[in-house]
Amino acid sequence: MPGCFKKTLFALASLISFVSFILIVVAMGTPKWMTGKILCKTGADLVNATDPELVKFIGEIYYGLFRGGKIRQCGLGGRRSKFTIFPHMVKKLNTGLHVMIIMFLCVAIFFSLVSFGFCILNAIKVPYRAINGPAGACLWNFLAGGFVVLAVTSFMAAVKLHHLTERIANFRENVFQFVILEERFEDCFWICVASATAHAVNLLLIAISGIHFPKIKTKTEEVNVTAEDIMY
Repeated sequence: MPGCFKKTLFALASLISFVSFILIVVAMGTPKWMTGKILCKTGADLVNATDPELVKFIGEIYYGLFRGGKIRQCGLGGRRSKFTIFPHMVKKLNTGLHVMIIMFLCVAIFFSLVSFGFCILNAIKVPYRAINGPAGACLWNFLAGGFVVLAVTSFMAAVKLHHLTERIANFRENVFQFVILEERFEDCFWICVASATAHAVNLLLIAISGIHFPKIKTKTEEVNVTAEDIMY
């Protein structure tokens, strides 16, 4: 049976793995990975709008991995609309990269659950096989955190290098052209970053559980036996 200190560390690691699993699921299902401000360039150019008048042509956009919405401001008031990435819009985006982000997160969910199971196992007993012990728990936490990092990095590449926000903003816009004025990574993106951080904390906890602390030995007093004690 593992010691009390080791049990506590692995119980905490299992809780963190489960929380990471919940965080990834919530992040995937929420359409708030990115928000931004969009300028209706066509409308502003038509009326030669100056700085004070540009407010009438600045709208908003938000989106996640599967859906989003935007407010179009083209001089005639705001028009709200919602959209889904699949199945139509994904054809206009970098399909391979977008699908890879989703796949990375799905794999991370799987490894988070595996990590949760292994941490529970190590909290209950000491496995006979090394792969089932702390080494295995480290491996699954490393893989789970690594795939989350890959997903986050890929999403940043899609936004910054492949102009994801601009492509989404101009989807099916035949008359007006929109320019991105501002982009902000929102809560769901940072939730994924927190999930990767959680697995890094797990690696630290598992490493600490392998440290063998010296036991404190109490010094016993030596009994001096004399010849007189033997006689009596």
